[in-house]
Amino acid sequence: MGKRLKIIVSGGGTGGHIFPAISIANAIKEQRPDAEILFVGANGRMEMERVPAAGYNIVGLPVMGFPRRLGISMITFFISLARSMRDARRVIKQFNPDVVVGVGGYASGPILRVATQLKLPAVIQEQNSFAGVTNRLVAKRVSKICVAYEKMENYFPAAKIVHTGNPVRKNLIKISSLRDEALKFFGIDGSKKVILLVGGSLGARTLNESVMNSLGEIDGNNVDVIWQTGKYYYPEMLKRLEGKAHGNLHVFEFLSRMDYAYAVADLVISRAGAGTISELCLVEKPVVLVPSPNVAEDHQTKNAMALVEKSAAVMVTDAEAREKLFSVSFGLLNDSDNLKSMSQNIALLAKPNAADDIASIVIKLAEGK
Repeated sequence: MGKRLKIIVSGGGTGGHIFPAISIANAIKEQRPDAEILFVGANGRMEMERVPAAGYNIVGLPVMGFPRRLGISMITFFISLARSMRDARRVIKQFNPDVVVGVGGYASGPILRVATQLKLPAVIQEQNSFAGVTNRLVAKRVSKICVAYEKMENYFPAAKIVHTGNPVRKNLIKISSLRDEALKFFGIDGSKKVILLVGGSLGARTLNESVMNSLGEIDGNNVDVIWQTGKYYYPEMLKRLEGKAHGNLHVFEFLSRMDYAYAVADLVISRAGAGTISELCLVEKPVVLVPSPNVAEDHQTKNAMALVEKSAAVMVTDAEAREKLFSVSFGLLNDSDNLKSMSQNIALLAKPNAADDIASIVIKLAEGK
């Protein structure tokens, strides 16, 4: 098996960065159970809780995001950056990794910068179709760049790009066999078509308002709607629904079994985060994407358009959603030929072995191959 490998995985800030990071680490451990993996995150961000819960050690850097406005926060940013670079150098010197992996997010910048200065092998995993600032800044110095979309040579050196796709939850593979279990789980009989609506957590506001604005239209269609409101909005949505009978509307704060949700869905309405899109490709579901406008460099719109251009999804803008989302969705739901075509087209984009492929690249670099 050779020497025991030591690997740093850095990044986080959002679930979209943390989940791929943990998936890559898990895949590395499957291939090399003896590998020692250390995570590096940003103090106060969700990775400082999620990563230990997944069974890995993590250290935090005092790094923060770049301020959008001039002011005292700009001074604070540069102070925290200097401290983070110092701490990143200390972590790398003490842990002495064979390779460093960056998945995006605040913490990956200092770690990747120090690693490449010290001539250590380094890997970037870019989830989106529009590359993040941190990854663009270090791209020329790293060894390999794992991407999920085409045309990423617009941002990165073409010779370093490997088209691996994004890691996805393995329990989403071959979900069709779960349909009967899933119908019982949600308490629906399967006689109607099913729309699954998921908006994340704080990003769910527009999708939730679209439901409230379309209650009459939902009632007037022979359809079941499984609606994840997000924890923040759940009490408000329930209060606004009080005294109104909507038998075909199934409201959840959070969906603990996304495999079941995908198994029963005939059509999905979703934001356009990279991880969600990768899951939709794997489960082969037609989707109406509503990109969040509140993300860096409008990358969700670019993610969505990458599918729209291949006739693998339909996009409704955030500004249009309250008025158009459900009319567009019901139009699709009643067009079986289009649904089938979209399902076939999105399936062509699936990369079910992404985590394993990325792990293999990381291990080969760590072994010096």
